[in-house]
Amino acid sequence: MLNVLQTKWRLPGALFLGGAFHALSFAPDPLPAWALSAVQLILMAWLVRCIWQAPTAQSAAGRAWMFALGHFMVGLYWLTISMHTYGYIPLPLAILALGCVAAYLALFAALAAWITHITGCAPWSEGLASRTGPLWAALVWAAAWTLCEWLRATLFTGFPWLNTGYAHMDSWFANWAAITGVYGVTFITAFTAAAIAGLVGATHFSARHQPQRAVAGVIAIVLLGIGAGLQHFDWSTSSGHPTIVRLVQGNVDQGMKFAPSQIMANINEHLELAGAPVPPGGRTPQLVLLPETALATFQHQIDPEVWQAWRNLASSQGSTIIMGAALFDRDTRHYTNSVIGINGETPVASIIAGTTTQRYDKHHLVPFGEFIPWGFRWFTDIMNIPLGDFHRGALVQPPFVINDQHLAVNVCYEDTFGEELLPVLPGETGATILANFSNLGWFGDSFALRQHWQMARMRALETSRPMLRATNTGTTGAIDQHGQPLATLPVHRAGVLDVSVQGQTGLTPYARLGNLPVLLCAILVLAAAAYRRQTRKPA
Repeated sequence: MLNVLQTKWRLPGALFLGGAFHALSFAPDPLPAWALSAVQLILMAWLVRCIWQAPTAQSAAGRAWMFALGHFMVGLYWLTISMHTYGYIPLPLAILALGCVAAYLALFAALAAWITHITGCAPWSEGLASRTGPLWAALVWAAAWTLCEWLRATLFTGFPWLNTGYAHMDSWFANWAAITGVYGVTFITAFTAAAIAGLVGATHFSARHQPQRAVAGVIAIVLLGIGAGLQHFDWSTSSGHPTIVRLVQGNVDQGMKFAPSQIMANINEHLELAGAPVPPGGRTPQLVLLPETALATFQHQIDPEVWQAWRNLASSQGSTIIMGAALFDRDTRHYTNSVIGINGETPVASIIAGTTTQRYDKHHLVPFGEFIPWGFRWFTDIMNIPLGDFHRGALVQPPFVINDQHLAVNVCYEDTFGEELLPVLPGETGATILANFSNLGWFGDSFALRQHWQMARMRALETSRPMLRATNTGTTGAIDQHGQPLATLPVHRAGVLDVSVQGQTGLTPYARLGNLPVLLCAILVLAAAAYRRQTRKPA
């Protein structure tokens, strides 16, 4: 009996551990950046083989679900930090909540495996080897996986974290992002992983399909080679003059950030950092960025003299100060997670009223942290998270005009939804620089900071725009239009980073067409697979 149980649980256990290791390929440390792409491809290729070898569609789905469960449990472990350390939920309950989230997200991987199997492209099961081959099987897997990743990022406000494409930010595959977006990178790398699985499992395909092994492998190599060539292509051109930007990282402890006794001290610390002397040989910043909710109280609760001090700093520097702030509308009683711009001419009265000319209100709110999903009030009531019922801003809001640059603002994990950044790019007043304002202090010194940085790099690649990031604890830095870091601050250390940034204009193919081409391609492949399945059924 013991031997039977050991055999029964050996593969599920291996799949869980494989998925857990797979999660480490989405940002450097502990694995080096150069190894991430290869690790992801190898582990997905193994998953594909396990799915192809499954005797039934239900078994295939179960195997993918177990792999993805390990993937999300490890890849999102930092959620327990926000729930337990800062939300004061007992650790066992926080781990249980993480398990529930991971179990839900893993369903999309299970769906991809189920679709792959029922379309007849699991070539080692149910005698289908005579009717399919590695090339067709790789295409169907890529289509099913990509479509299910998109569904995961869309349904119920979506959660695109740990999308497969992000594992390849430091490989040639990433350069496809300017044409296809992150979902195109996902499609290409999922196809490549399946091509590897087909090559390794060559003897399991029927003899007449053996040539397809080479074809699938060659296509994968060609796609990688094209990606290598794309790194030398410029999709945008310089716009205006370089801008000297100061990025402020306050490193305010999340446990003290909203404490009434600390709010003024935190404001003063940010004011001191923003006004720090320019290093010898440096230039005075034209733009100063402070992180999400840098001022951890409503704007009308701050003494007008404090706002005057910020205005005076902007005037003395000749700069525009852009900061994250919670804004309260006393007429509607709504409050928003916002970003406001202040210069030497901004009236203090308009700041206090929350009616500054330059203002952005966060649109894509975080479930539980910024809005409470229906039926989960009981869960948020046991967490000590302030400001949990934000009002949603408009989907499209105009960029901030700073000298001859147009700055498109997004807050926290809004930059994980690449398609939502595209509407502000076209036209003469389109964004020339992207700027993200975040507070990842909720997640400690965890994998979340490095994962988010990789996603910001992908946004720069997709749009061919520089990306600025002002965060509370890290990663604060600047990224060029090719997705390459210009400079960063050490995480969990207060400081400022002065960097020169060149705005860009022009539209990448992805900026023009969004996710539509990749999604249509995936749907057409699956539709063709379903039709092929029906027409080739044995009599």
